[in-house]
Amino acid sequence: VQLQASGGGLVQAGGSLRLSCAASGRTFSSYVMGWFRQAPGKEREFVAVISWSGGSTYYVDSVKGRFTISRDNAKNTVYLQMNSLKPEDTAVYYCAARRDRKATPHRTEYDYWGQGTLVTVSS
Repeated sequence: VQLQASGGGLVQAGGSLRLSCAASGRTFSSYVMGWFRQAPGKEREFVAVISWSGGSTYYVDSVKGRFTISRDNAKNTVYLQMNSLKPEDTAVYYCAARRDRKATPHRTEYDYWGQGTLVTVSS
């Protein structure tokens, strides 16, 4: 599986962005999909995950109520809608895919990673 993340950019605090992650392959609909982010000088951290069916989602506390993860299995794409952005959301955002159907926030349990897309939130 190859993942291609896009949609990052520069936005003012309070603004919105929507990230997309397009996946190759015919088995996308069976994968758990996650979004992670890595700020300069920090470890990569979990942001959100969505089950293979889209029926379950989980978020890190710092983005709850502001970010929404969704997927379109017909388009082999997962999205991250980010609203009310804050400067502390500045990071490179990565999408990841997990073959096992159990959703998890642990980055070591993901099998495939995209190349990342930079989100910069100015104050």
